[in-house]
Amino acid sequence: MKKQAITNALSLIFEGIRQLRREFQGKEFTIDGRLVGDIGEVIAALEYDINLYSVLVPGHDGETSAGRRVQIKATFKDSLTFKTVPEYYLGFKLYENGRHEEIFNGPGNIIYERYKNRKGIGKKLLSFPNKDLLELSKMVPDREKIIKRTA
Repeated sequence: MKKQAITNALSLIFEGIRQLRREFQGKEFTIDGRLVGDIGEVIAALEYDINLYSVLVPGHDGETSAGRRVQIKATFKDSLTFKTVPEYYLGFKLYENGRHEEIFNGPGNIIYERYKNRKGIGKKLLSFPNKDLLELSKMVPDREKIIKRTA
């Protein structure tokens, strides 16, 4: 019965959310919009030199040990969003099997400069194709990227 399938699926989803909350305290993992973003932030904090802010800071989610402020975005789709121009932008594509891929890693102004003629850039939430951001990220020098943790 389809109603039971929804009940079962939601039960699994919310059990997963409870597990995430237990493991990564301080993140809400709310189902209504923050779940994917919180997962992206946790991945960034675990794998990169980023300490997440404990309070909401407009335009940035954390900073590196060198003081670089970073906005972190994640998606299961084929595009990432961009609104205000952050100091640094780190974007991930997430997959249902738990794998993830770095799509963009570098200064936010690189994205802005590439799309500066697009209406609304820097003012409203826009989506950009992952394939374009991935190519743009390849042009970012290593010294301008957020470094990965070594251990």
